[in-house]
Amino acid sequence: MPIMSARKVDVFGVGLSVTDYLDACNTIIAAAKERRSFAVSALAVHGLMEATADPELRDMINTIDLVTPDGQPVRWAMNLLHNAGLRERVCGPDLTWMVCREAARADIGVYVFGSTRDTCERLVATLENSFPGIRIVGVQPDRFRDATAEEDEEDVRRINASGAGIVLVGRGCPRQERWVALHRGRVHAAMLAVGAAFDYFAGNIKRPPRWMQRAGLEWSYRLLQEPRRLLGRYLVTNSKFLWRLGLDVARNSAGRGGVSQR
Repeated sequence: MPIMSARKVDVFGVGLSVTDYLDACNTIIAAAKERRSFAVSALAVHGLMEATADPELRDMINTIDLVTPDGQPVRWAMNLLHNAGLRERVCGPDLTWMVCREAARADIGVYVFGSTRDTCERLVATLENSFPGIRIVGVQPDRFRDATAEEDEEDVRRINASGAGIVLVGRGCPRQERWVALHRGRVHAAMLAVGAAFDYFAGNIKRPPRWMQRAGLEWSYRLLQEPRRLLGRYLVTNSKFLWRLGLDVARNSAGRGGVSQR
């Protein structure tokens, strides 16, 4: 029987899952226990807008089984446009933490795929210190380039041979979303595209206070940490998001009021 994922709603042409932490974690663990190929992404505003601008990427993301609302603005959009009733976001780092905790309890093998060797080593150390008994069955740093067909086949063979039920994929958005989408049906595990979790757990990036996360201000905290890299992204991407959301909310309101959309 297939693993039942949460229903999805359309935000800017991208299907986002109406879910919470417990439901998402339980769904992932169910797939991992059976070693079923199952793709997961935690999508924030940046990833959503990348998919909106790139039809090929959008189509790939729409094949991913579970796409959680990583950022508060994405959750707000789901609630505003579809009355989804979501009371919390489901961000990648927190979901990853829950999944790894349950994987340790259930003796599910975890494979680490992506990022730098140093980050992987510190990530693994954090997981092993936090969850005694967790089984890390493989670690493969990123090549930071596309794999050849032969390399990709070897990657798949190695992951499947490891016995992993969970693959943590940290390749940065949208490379990690492309990877999990393209490996559905090939990698026999739950694949989680949660790149930010690698940096947080390895200590590369400090997480903001909870009040900032709840208020949807995590982006501003990260901007202060990496202004050169993120200033352009946030100015452009966040503005486009707010503009598109405003248009869609206005269309919905006009439609409910009986105004023709011709």
